[in-house]
Parts: sequence; C-alpha cells; structure tokens
Amino acid sequence: MAERNHRVRFLAPRSEAPRIRRQLLTAAGPNRRAFLTGVGLAGLAGLSACGQTGRMASSPPADGEIEAKLNLYSWGDYDDPEIISEFSDTAGVRVQVDSYGSNDELMAKLAGTRGTSGYDIVVPTGSRVQQMIEHDLIQPLDLTRIPNFSNMDPNFIHQEFDPQNQYSICKAWGTTGYVYDRTVIDRELTSWQDFIDAAGTEASGSTAILEDPWELTAIALASMGEDVNTVDEAILEKAKTIVVDDIAPHVRAYMGNAAQGMTQGGLTLLHAFNGDARQGLLESDDPDRWQFVFPTPVANLWMDNWCLATGAPHPDAAYAFINHMISPDAALRNVDYIGYHVGTQGLKEEAADFDFPDIIFPDQEILDRLVPSEEGAGIQPRVEIYTAAQTRSSA
Repeated sequence: MAERNHRVRFLAPRSEAPRIRRQLLTAAGPNRRAFLTGVGLAGLAGLSACGQTGRMASSPPADGEIEAKLNLYSWGDYDDPEIISEFSDTAGVRVQVDSYGSNDELMAKLAGTRGTSGYDIVVPTGSRVQQMIEHDLIQPLDLTRIPNFSNMDPNFIHQEFDPQNQYSICKAWGTTGYVYDRTVIDRELTSWQDFIDAAGTEASGSTAILEDPWELTAIALASMGEDVNTVDEAILEKAKTIVVDDIAPHVRAYMGNAAQGMTQGGLTLLHAFNGDARQGLLESDDPDRWQFVFPTPVANLWMDNWCLATGAPHPDAAYAFINHMISPDAALRNVDYIGYHVGTQGLKEEAADFDFPDIIFPDQEILDRLVPSEEGAGIQPRVEIYTAAQTRSSA
C-alpha cells in the first residue's frame, strides 16, 4: 500500500470533493458545464494554432514500453485513487493528479501555456470541447490505441460536440432533476411544472435551487414546453417571469450540492444533479423520506470527457491510462466512487449491489429525453434571470 500511495499525488483533499466536483459560480459567473466567462475569453483571445509549440501524440512505441510518468489535470477527487494506483503499479507509470474547479480555469491554463502546460490528459465538459478544438488546446485521439472504446455505451458516444469521438471520450455524465420530502409533499411529482407548483405551495420557503443560471432558466423553459437552449428574447422574457414571480419568492437557498441540503435539514424541495441527490440519500438517516425525480419533458445531459492535451509530453502513457479507466472493471468501480455513470456499457447489470442504482442508471426512456446544454448568445440573459431571482428571493 505504501508503494501505491507514493505514486499517486492528489492536490485536492477528499473532504472538498463535493464542493470542487460541483463547484458553481454565482451570478457574476457561470457554472462548470455551461458558460464561458471572461477569464476563458481572455486566455483564448491571443491563442492560435500557429502559436502552439507542442507535439502531436506519437505512434505506439515499437518496443511496447511507455513513458514512466503521466500528468492528469481534472476535477477534484474525480477518480478512485485505488484504480489509479493499480494502473501505476501495473504499467510502471507515476501518475500525478492536479485539480481545477472550473472549465475556465482549465482553459486559461492551457491557453496561457500554448502547448507547454506539461499535462497529458484533461477532462473538459462537452460544451467546451469544440471551443478547445478550435483553439488547439486538445489534439486528435487515435482510437486504435484505446481498444476499450468498443465498451462504450452507444448513448454516450458520437455526441454533437464531437460526432466521431475524434477528440473526446466520455469520462462521466449526469443530469438534473429534483428531490422532495415525501413526508411534506404527499403527492407524486413528475414534471418541472410539478416542481414549480410544489415550490409555491407545500415547499414555499423550503425550496433550494442550484447555483446555475442555465439550470434555473431551464426549469421555466421546460415547463413552457420550449427549447431549453433557446435564444429567443421573447421566450426568455416569459421564462424570466416564471422564475422571478413563481419560483424565486419561495426559494430559501441557492446551493451547489443537494446532498448537503438533504442532510442539514430545513429543506423540502431541492433542485439537484442526480449523483448528488443519490449521495444525499446515502447520507440520510431516513432515505425513504426522499424521492428523486427525472422530470418531464426534458432535462440537461452534461458530460465530462477524457481528452489529450496539445503538447502532451507522455502520450503513450495517456493512451494506456484512458484505456484502463474505461475498461469494464475500472469503470464500475469508478461509478461506485464518484456516484456518476462513466459511459461504459453493461454497468447497470453489474451494479446489483449498489444502493439506489436507478438514479445512476436511468431507463432508456429517460435518456432519450435529455438535452445537452449549449453555449452561445443565450448565456447573458440567463445570468440576468438568475440575478433577478436571487434579488427577489432575498427581498
């Protein structure tokens, strides 16, 4: 065990995992999955492909040996250290793991170093992948060097941000719903309109909303039957009215992690990422009290991804590592550790002893109605809606 521990270096404490993993910015800035902030724009403004000094990933080494070091730059506490240690022992690769708290922090780091960051693998959210490709922050993958890609669930490959998986492979994904206290709300809730209705009645003054402009606005848009990524000003204005008048007056807290709200008490209805809601159930003294909902008609599908940084100094080790992490055994153990599905197929059948498996492995009918959040012209109106909601809630 001592040898394993000295080979894996984490720069984020486990106690900070919930905060770091779901770190969200306030109204002055966006959340980790959806928005581009000023720091990201500033870091990318002067970057072009011609300014890159890094090298492309090499062909497989003829002798079968790989580099003895790997540098991973990822979200805090996002992989089981034991799995990484096993890779380190088996492959003879010393793995160093550094962490960041937002996509903007990641992108600014890569943009500022112009291919000389020293990092091999990075883990951006899907909504940022195209932007990172355009600015040459990540490089194409050779999928022939990742044979376990064949194990990936078809639901989580060929995404719009990278249709051929030329640059990215799913590392983890999740969605958004809500959890409610069944001892207070004794009727069944199934939709976003039900959420709004319950917030204004049984859960008035005990509702929590995610610290996330896109997610908050999506509640209203979904309840209206509108595109949750719309940039139509008139539609967004109607959504603002719902958020400010029908939701915000009843909100007690804006928070990044529903698990904390479920265990601290005083809350009845919580807007929640599915993995965080499950964690709250695991930590609850009375889990039967809570019900998690995958709401109709739509909800967000966010996806973090394994990517190869441009200029990666240890590409052979990087390919071997990614291939190891998406193998069925490692994938299942990582799901158990982080509480989110990692995109490898067949895991649900192997997770019979998991608590609350349906929250991690929703049915296909639910998967079919999930919609990835998009960046673009609709960002600023959503931040304004979020700001107005916070103001109304504190009035």
